[in-house]
Amino acid sequence: MTKTGNIRRAGALIFGLGMAAALNTVQAGAHTDRERIVAVLKTYERALNANDVPGVLKLYAPGGVFMPQYSPSQVGAKAIRRAYTGVFKAIDLDIAFDIIEVRVLGNGWAFARTNSSGTVTILATGARLPERNQELFVLQKQKNGAWKIARYAFSSTARPKK
Repeated sequence: MTKTGNIRRAGALIFGLGMAAALNTVQAGAHTDRERIVAVLKTYERALNANDVPGVLKLYAPGGVFMPQYSPSQVGAKAIRRAYTGVFKAIDLDIAFDIIEVRVLGNGWAFARTNSSGTVTILATGARLPERNQELFVLQKQKNGAWKIARYAFSSTARPKK
């Protein structure tokens, strides 16, 4: 084996190891982002179950949008606060999210798709009903690295009774 051949092989090995390290770093970053997004979703689930308006609000990005079924979009912190305050005065939730999909898209954006199930109690009557929804979250990475809900929409997967 020539000295030039050994240098080329060593160079190729170093290049390959460098590329593998770079790829692992990118994948580790994406994995960390995914874990952070899952943590946001689980924190949101807990805040909903606790009727915690301040807990919900801290998860939304500035200029966030809440798009509840059968209602107009609620844009910005003031409108979102009003909406969740109204929701929690009307119902009590006992739900769990099943996180189906989390995709980090790059440039500080991601989306998550979930299904939720559990019960909703109508506070005016005490009636307990099954709750089944599908949800779509669009999340935005903040300058401090935290992921926040930029857009959130849900719709029921339970057929209305006739």
